[in-house]
Amino acid sequence: MYEEVAEAILAMIKNGTLKPGDKLLAVHLLAEQFQVGRSAVREALSALRAMGLIEMRQGEGTYVKSFDASAVAAPLNSVLLMKQEDVINLLEVRKVLEAGAVQAAALKRTNEDLLEIEHWLEEMERGAGDEKAGETADFQFHMAIAKAAHNPMLLELMNHVSSMTAETIGETRRLILYGEQTTAERLAEQHRIIFQAIVQQDAEAARDAIVNHLTHIEEMLDAVWRNTKI
Repeated sequence: MYEEVAEAILAMIKNGTLKPGDKLLAVHLLAEQFQVGRSAVREALSALRAMGLIEMRQGEGTYVKSFDASAVAAPLNSVLLMKQEDVINLLEVRKVLEAGAVQAAALKRTNEDLLEIEHWLEEMERGAGDEKAGETADFQFHMAIAKAAHNPMLLELMNHVSSMTAETIGETRRLILYGEQTTAERLAEQHRIIFQAIVQQDAEAARDAIVNHLTHIEEMLDAVWRNTKI
């Protein structure tokens, strides 16, 4: 539902109905206008903000930003607005790649690798209340594990889907945390379990931990999607 709202607002920006500097209606008024729930409006605004099309000014409201029309000439095809099936498919790809990567990382990791992985884990924990910092640390944590596998071909595969992975991590964290199905602390704890298995060089435990983590994400997303249907 929020994809349709985002598409509609984007169309208004592209055709000039909404111009740079214009203030958008309040969330409850947009919800009435589009006949959707407020959660759908908030998610649509979050996606448009991430794409750099709008900005939210504290205490003032939401405004349209200046933009390059050519950059948004096509319909929204950002992973931020991927269909649910596509997000689930990408999570399945991540399970396949990251399960193998974390097993190799547990066996091959160096002290330097552990320091980098732990750094991003701590950043994730410190950024529990900071949406952007949490997203960045989450993504870098997973990429640090891929590097620790010391397999150039595996790392190349991870890099190939890294942009989609980064965006879906951001999107899933926003949906899950907004939906109050879990907390940033809970996500960080799942990552710490993965890290501890790597420290202990327990490849099977590391694999199970990362698969459980990604399965948990799938389940939480499904719950949010079901709860936000209008």
